[in-house]
Amino acid sequence: MDPTTPPVLTLTGPATRSEVAGLCDAVRALLEVTAGRVVVCDVTGAGPPGLPVVDTLARLELAARRAGGHLRLRGADPALRALLGLVGIPFEMEGDPEQREPPLGVEEEVEPGEAAV
Repeated sequence: MDPTTPPVLTLTGPATRSEVAGLCDAVRALLEVTAGRVVVCDVTGAGPPGLPVVDTLARLELAARRAGGHLRLRGADPALRALLGLVGIPFEMEGDPEQREPPLGVEEEVEPGEAAV
């Protein structure tokens, strides 16, 4: 495994409590072998967006943070993104620009006579 390429953990269906513990162990193990301190979590097969999926992701993120890293979600549908935002759990999404950086090529236009902000 290339230490600069983030490893991928794939969620398939809703996880039981005992499966979540194993997934947390997997996240910690993957973070030990990656230089970027990021694990990509593919959620395309995680099942319908709901609180069980949110709970699993929150526990995985906590395990990653305790190990000095974080998760990046891949394949999160709009409903899951909205639910994560609603419960106040921010996740980095694969393919999204970082929050502190505007997307490339986006410029705000200022009308003549208006103050630039």
